[in-house]
Amino acid sequence: MYPLRTEAAFEYAARLGYDGVELMVWAEAVSQDIDAVAELSRRYGVPVLSVHAPCLLISQRVWGANPIPKLERSVRAAEQLGAQTVVVHPPFRWQRRYAQGFSEQVAELEARSDVMIAVENMFPFRADRFFGSGQNSVERMRRRGGKPGPAISAFAPSYDPLDGNHAHYTLDLSHTATAGTDAIDMARRMGDGLVHLHLADGTGSSVDEHLVPGRGTQPVAEVCRMLATGNFTGHVILEVTTSGARSAGEREALLTESLEFARTHLLR
Repeated sequence: MYPLRTEAAFEYAARLGYDGVELMVWAEAVSQDIDAVAELSRRYGVPVLSVHAPCLLISQRVWGANPIPKLERSVRAAEQLGAQTVVVHPPFRWQRRYAQGFSEQVAELEARSDVMIAVENMFPFRADRFFGSGQNSVERMRRRGGKPGPAISAFAPSYDPLDGNHAHYTLDLSHTATAGTDAIDMARRMGDGLVHLHLADGTGSSVDEHLVPGRGTQPVAEVCRMLATGNFTGHVILEVTTSGARSAGEREALLTESLEFARTHLLR
C-alpha cells in the first residue's frame, strides 16, 4: 500500500477479502511498532502472514543502522504476530560483516524459532536507474544504440539467493523480470526451499515495476499452477504497486484484479 499508512493495508485487505497481509517494516512509524500492528490485525480481523525485514535502501536506518540485530528483531516481530515467514534480501556488498556471517545467522535464527527466513531473489542495478528517466537519459541510451546501461550487482554474494546457502527462499516475479532471470527455472532450482511467493509482474524494465500479475511478460500463471499442483505450503503475497492510482476506487480495482488472478491460478 506504499506510500499509504500501514492501516490502509488492513482496511483494503478486510474489505476485498484477502486472507492476510505482509508487514513491510519501513519509515512509517506504525510499521515499526509491532504492538500497534498487532492491534490493527485484531481490529480488522486480518492476520499478518509474513514480515519483510527493513533491508531496503530506503529503510537502512529503520530499527538502527546495524542489519544483524534488525534481522533478529524481525524474527521476534514475526513470532509476536504469529507470522510464518520473514522475508529478507541478500546483504549489500558494503555490509561486509553482515554479509560474512549472513548464512550462519539465518540458520541460527531458524534453529531457535518456528519462523522461516526466506531469502529473496533480487536484481542488478543499472546505471540508467540512477541517472533518471528524462531526456538526458534517453540521449545516453540512443548513443549506446538503445541499450540499457551496465548492470551492477549490489548484493553479496550476488542477487541470486541460490548463490548462498539457505534453507528457505522467496521468489519475487517482478525481480525476475528486472534481472532477466528465468522465473520457472529459478522456482525449480529453489525446489522445496521455495516457501514464499511475491506475486507480481514486470516487462524487463531496469526499474522494479511490480505490475498487476498478467500485465507483464513473466510466466505468472505458470508459476502459480506449479505451486498449486506441487508441495508448496507457504504464502502467496500480492506485492503490486498501487502508488500510481489516482483515486481510492482505482487502487481498489488494481487490488481486486490482482486477487482474482491469484485465486484463479492457484486453484488446485
